[in-house]
Amino acid sequence: MQIALGVLFAALGLLYAGQLLSVLDFGLAQRLGLQERPAHVDPLSSHLELWTARFDILWLWTLPAAGLLMLLDHSWWPYAAMVGGGAFVDAGGRELSKVAGLREHGVRTGTPAEQRNVTIALTIMIVLGGAGIVAGLMQAT
Repeated sequence: MQIALGVLFAALGLLYAGQLLSVLDFGLAQRLGLQERPAHVDPLSSHLELWTARFDILWLWTLPAAGLLMLLDHSWWPYAAMVGGGAFVDAGGRELSKVAGLREHGVRTGTPAEQRNVTIALTIMIVLGGAGIVAGLMQAT
């Protein structure tokens, strides 16, 4: 189980890379489909996503790092998994709440397909973050 979660968490580094690209070149991230296309979103929503990406690069490295520690069977992996899991649960939950609030007020946040993809991705973040917390707690106790 530790190896499977380690591989999965380490692979989340791709999400981190996507947010890093968004910070470095938001327009390119939009063209690649990593962010909603400008024609489908209110400029406010795009602006918030850029600021979210800027904050995410400060914290979203933690669960992929926990995955690497898991694969190395390092003694710190349970604590890193709890911290990283908490970061993912928080980020996913806050983003779902933010997007729901924007939509409730009529702010365009993407096409229906883009909205569905965002909801799925954020839900997966929450679930994987929860798995990191549980795995860390189970190993640390």
